[in-house]
Amino acid sequence: MIVLHIEHPVPNFDGWKKAFDADPVDRRSSGVKKYRLYRSASNPNYVAIDLEFDRMEHAENTLKKLSVLWGQVEGTVMTGPKAQIFNVIESGDI
Repeated sequence: MIVLHIEHPVPNFDGWKKAFDADPVDRRSSGVKKYRLYRSASNPNYVAIDLEFDRMEHAENTLKKLSVLWGQVEGTVMTGPKAQIFNVIESGDI
């Protein structure tokens, strides 16, 4: 499994969530199999997102699409995004 992990501050969580829900990169057709949203417990205007993929090229292409999108909304919907693609090497329940 491949995970694209993204995190960044948002000026307004509700506005960001509305933009996320609008799905401007069409997650399904981009190969996203599952996503998780996180909101910082100490800063409600800081979010993280994990997008799961089966294929590395889908994660890489989605990151490219997001980079273009971020250039268009930087400072209004979010600021300073950090993103990295990870290979999941182990997962388990305890």
